[in-house]
Amino acid sequence: MILTLDIGNTNMKTALFDGMEMKQYWRVATDRNRTSDEYGIILMNLLKHSGISKESIEGIMMSSVVPQINFTIEHMCRNYFGMDPMKIEPGVKTGINIKYENPRELGSDRIANAVAAYELYGGPCITIDFGTATSFGAISAKGEFLGGAICPGLKLAAEALTERAAKLPRFELSKPETVIGRNTVTNMQSGIVYGYIGQVNYLIERMKREIGSPDVKVIATGGLSALVAGESNVIDVMDGLLTLKGLCLIYEKNAHPNN
Repeated sequence: MILTLDIGNTNMKTALFDGMEMKQYWRVATDRNRTSDEYGIILMNLLKHSGISKESIEGIMMSSVVPQINFTIEHMCRNYFGMDPMKIEPGVKTGINIKYENPRELGSDRIANAVAAYELYGGPCITIDFGTATSFGAISAKGEFLGGAICPGLKLAAEALTERAAKLPRFELSKPETVIGRNTVTNMQSGIVYGYIGQVNYLIERMKREIGSPDVKVIATGGLSALVAGESNVIDVMDGLLTLKGLCLIYEKNAHPNN
């Protein structure tokens, strides 16, 4: 089995794959102060609770947008699993031709999303990852990563509103019944949630025009994708495991290139 680690700003999402079949999925809070032993013990306990031995893991594939803990996670993999994790870096085959001005700038999670979206759903396509930041990726019919957009995530936008506007209260990030709010909280919910949906719809519309194809599939992933997808008319597929599936696909391309 392959252990995949998707280390985000808020959570580390991890899954075990047997081929492309996901066997287990866990979420662990990303904590820059945790030691490699703490992360190791957490994963060992999750495996034990699921009745899985660490010896059944033949490889580890890792993506991280938090450079500060990369060494910690790599050290954990060596100490607790006896192997170095494979990472998305120069020399690793992805099957995607990256048309970025500087490909090294492109986040490994966005590459994994592009690989999974193109291989599982076909191109041209657009990925949307609703995380701490929301990222959009455009992939051509030929499997080229054309570029995309990055904007603050829903939670980040909501936090900025309450932290920088002294008289505005904290509020639950949920969808109000109407766009026209009748009190301060529903006004804020409307502006953040429905305003965000409008932003998503507009960016997707513009990206489709720039890709130049009428048939562009839009695949959404990330923790808050369900909140947006229910109101947006541009999202075709919701796949909460898109990044992890992409990591598994990239691992297989490099560990078993002839399969």
